[in-house]
Amino acid sequence: MLNTASEMAQAKNGDTVLVNYIGKLDDGTEFYNSAGKEPLKFTIGKEEVIVGFEEAVIGMNAGETKTVRVTADKAYGHVRKELQSVISRQRFPSHITPEVGQILQVTGNNGQHIFIRVIEVTDADVSVDGNHPLAGKDLTYDIHLIEILVADTK
Repeated sequence: MLNTASEMAQAKNGDTVLVNYIGKLDDGTEFYNSAGKEPLKFTIGKEEVIVGFEEAVIGMNAGETKTVRVTADKAYGHVRKELQSVISRQRFPSHITPEVGQILQVTGNNGQHIFIRVIEVTDADVSVDGNHPLAGKDLTYDIHLIEILVADTK
């Protein structure tokens, strides 16, 4: 069972928190805005969100708002070239018409399902990228900590 933490408590490792946030790129483009949606609920220390976001919430008080810039290494990582490839159109499944921006699920050599994004289509090839769409980007978050929930110790 979870209880609301006291009003002066600061978010810390192990706490479950509720936040609203806006995520922006360096050019100001919003890639996410939680306004009108359910708040994000996560437990600090369980790696449920990116490292930089989690670090930003630690030490915040319920009701507090702050803006933080998260570098790529603490967000979705740097672009990994080994996750990008070019597939011959002849090897591409005939029942799929590839389009730039399309997300496809494929099965890796180890049997694990992964998602790839089509980044270029030519008559001969389809270029795909398995990196997260925000990989390689520094991100800015406007975070509002709505509530801190703590585990019931009874």
